[in-house]
Amino acid sequence: MALFVRFAGSRPVVQHASVRFAGCRFQSTQQELDTSKHVDDEEFRVLNFKQVRAQRVARRKMNKIEVPPPRSQQMATDQDWGAVWPGPKSFIPASVPLPLRQGYVSKKYQIPPGKFANAELMKIPNFLHLTPPVIKRQCEALKQFCTPWPKGLETEERMKAHFPVDVVTSDYCHALPTIRNPLSRIVTVQLKVDKLRLDKHAKDKFLRLVGERYCPETDVLTLVTDRCPLKQQNYDYAMYLLTALYHESNVTEPWEESKTEADMEVYEFGRNRAKVSAEAILNWGKKEGEGKEEAPAAYAGVVEQLFNEGENEYNVQKYKEQTLALLGLSK
Repeated sequence: MALFVRFAGSRPVVQHASVRFAGCRFQSTQQELDTSKHVDDEEFRVLNFKQVRAQRVARRKMNKIEVPPPRSQQMATDQDWGAVWPGPKSFIPASVPLPLRQGYVSKKYQIPPGKFANAELMKIPNFLHLTPPVIKRQCEALKQFCTPWPKGLETEERMKAHFPVDVVTSDYCHALPTIRNPLSRIVTVQLKVDKLRLDKHAKDKFLRLVGERYCPETDVLTLVTDRCPLKQQNYDYAMYLLTALYHESNVTEPWEESKTEADMEVYEFGRNRAKVSAEAILNWGKKEGEGKEEAPAAYAGVVEQLFNEGENEYNVQKYKEQTLALLGLSK
């Protein structure tokens, strides 16, 4: 800012006895400042809680969509339910014309919640698509793909005779994002051992290989496979196990022929000295030309039972009775 001083020559100089004054004026080249604006900025602002608009803006009208009434109220009494509910799906309260209620009640005589906005009815599986008329219609449609029932399989006994192997699997219904269940891969195969063509040696070896999977009371072998991730893989593995057990049981190893009496897993009357002793008692005093008697089968069975199952009151009593009968001392 440029300032300059201009002395006024026309103004008289005031002189006093000791002081002399000279007049002067200061002038700036900058425009005049707006003092009113500067003063307004320094004042406190007024806090206005109530906003008053000079002109109210018109609000946009909401287009409210009219919701139609539930479909169940518009259904006819002879409505084709298969067209309304053609397949499995979650519960829809507006489509089901039934006054269903489901849910927990906190009070004693309180009514359970209705079907609308009821999560209990939506999360559980339903079978509304499997009504009797729909099932009948589906069966009629599938008849063209079916073959007649095989002759000779009218009863359960005949079916067991022709198909002795039972395969048990499980399928599960879920109301979850995934349809996979780890329990559905388990395959159970059941078979009666007497249906297998096994001799005495093969049956004994077969039962020793299967171990606890065989039930002696029902004569049923049960194989459960669950190691593979798929059901078909577990089924193939079960069939492989059954085939391997059957063929391995019919194989006689060389070391099995050289087994002695002390190496036998079970007691066999025909291969032990008890048979020789019993026949010697029965044929005592007979000449060489006379017929030889063999030990009774009842006595042989009691001796085997006594050695294999152990001594108990029942086995000892039976052994006593058969021994007295063998010696001819029974009453």
